[in-house]
Amino acid sequence: MKNFTTLLFALIATTGFSQTWSDDVASIVYNKCAKCHHDGGIAPTSLMTYAEVSPMAGAMYDAIITEEMPPWPPSDDYQEYSHKRSLSSAEKTTMLAWLDNGYPEGNSANTPPPPVFNPGSLLGNGDLIVQIPTYMSKANNQDDYVCFSVPVGLAQDRTIRAVEIVPGNRAIVHHALIYVDETGTYQTDTIGGDCMGPDAKLIGGYTPGSSPMVFPSGPGFKLGMDIPTGSNIVFGMHYPEGSYGEYDSTKVIFHFYPTNEVGIRQVSADPILQNWGLSLPPDQITNATAQYGGASGIPVDVSVLSVFPHMHLIGESIKAYALDPQDDTIKYIDIDHWDFHWQDFYFFRHIQKTPAGSVLHAEAVYNNTTNNHHNPFDPPIHVYAGESTTDEMLMVYFHYLLYQAGDENYDLESLMNVGLTEISNDNNGDWSVYPVPFTDQLTINNELLQQGDRVSVYVYDFQGKLIKQLANQTLISSSFSGFVWDGTSDQGATVAKGSYTVSMNRNGSFSSTTVVKQ
Repeated sequence: MKNFTTLLFALIATTGFSQTWSDDVASIVYNKCAKCHHDGGIAPTSLMTYAEVSPMAGAMYDAIITEEMPPWPPSDDYQEYSHKRSLSSAEKTTMLAWLDNGYPEGNSANTPPPPVFNPGSLLGNGDLIVQIPTYMSKANNQDDYVCFSVPVGLAQDRTIRAVEIVPGNRAIVHHALIYVDETGTYQTDTIGGDCMGPDAKLIGGYTPGSSPMVFPSGPGFKLGMDIPTGSNIVFGMHYPEGSYGEYDSTKVIFHFYPTNEVGIRQVSADPILQNWGLSLPPDQITNATAQYGGASGIPVDVSVLSVFPHMHLIGESIKAYALDPQDDTIKYIDIDHWDFHWQDFYFFRHIQKTPAGSVLHAEAVYNNTTNNHHNPFDPPIHVYAGESTTDEMLMVYFHYLLYQAGDENYDLESLMNVGLTEISNDNNGDWSVYPVPFTDQLTINNELLQQGDRVSVYVYDFQGKLIKQLANQTLISSSFSGFVWDGTSDQGATVAKGSYTVSMNRNGSFSSTTVVKQ
């Protein structure tokens, strides 16, 4: 019996705590952390290699236990979103077990090939960069709201495929809203500090923690937003109180569809749900609501692509949903623990069809007590609706378009995997890829590969999402003539046109190259 017990504990120790960076953890970090935690990313530390991760083990453990990282405010039990960052229970267990057991590296030859990110911005240089002039914040005792109207100078109408807003100074940009002024007449306004932006077409916005925005595109389903010739791009910038004397030069990077692309459906973006009557007494927890649709509901069927709830510092939770004519609930988002520093347009995994007659709702909770450590006032004061950081807001933006039959059946995540030609790569001299660009089949080789090498080869999109495993610890044989990619994902879906990174681990040595799909 004693020998059996000893053996049992030995088996538990072997099977329960055998996780290594190479075999178990690297793939999780690449999938859930690397998009922010890479050189040039928005996070302060890179987590792309074992050498970078191991000194951060203690901080990673605390962040996982408290669910502070990866940052993902929406409830996955309420709705499913594209590109979600939250750890599954299995991933969390693996990470914590590895950290508890001294975070061993394992065999570097087993490490998955890492994603490769464009330096400076995830989307690269794009087709058009529009940037505001360098501006000094005047936000001394109150917030500074300014608007910059920048002529685009397009020779012809273009349709947006993807857009990235890059703050010039992340420390002082509270938010930025980007509009298209199709008249080209809106004027820059930096004098009064109270510019709330034009009555023009909203494209999207930047808030702390937001991601680049990519419109879904695939066979028979292409979405975008037009920028006509003669338009100006208007930046509605908000700099918070106390940022006086700091400088910013925010830019927006546009990626367009080809000029001959047809069948693109137009998307709108608006703050559909709003409540400007907020009155939040001190030392109280207050509920607030917003509604859109009136007694008869919305007039037409709508396909809802994304949702972006917005509150300020004393917000505690927010939920948005619709009730259809049968009183069934269409779930948009539920955030139990609001975090002002992590806001975004959350794109659904599948379009949420919202039929005519539906009424949209938002429910929010505000904690204006000393128990809310985000409360900017001590002691708490009466807070009202307003644009300043220390005011409060209840607003929910949506991207949406007119519904067409079958919209809800598309997997939006698979249609948002877009490669970009600007990805930097210094390790492609040993690579041979043909044809370039390719349509249906691509052959990939590397002159350093020899018989007996153990190789893993992965294809990633520009956001670091794994698209295809072409080889996983494969031994190179004497008859090897190259890896073949048919332009599909691991799920069998045809990927969108664009550029992708091919990343390789050869016996523990890493290299990468870029390929282009037409």
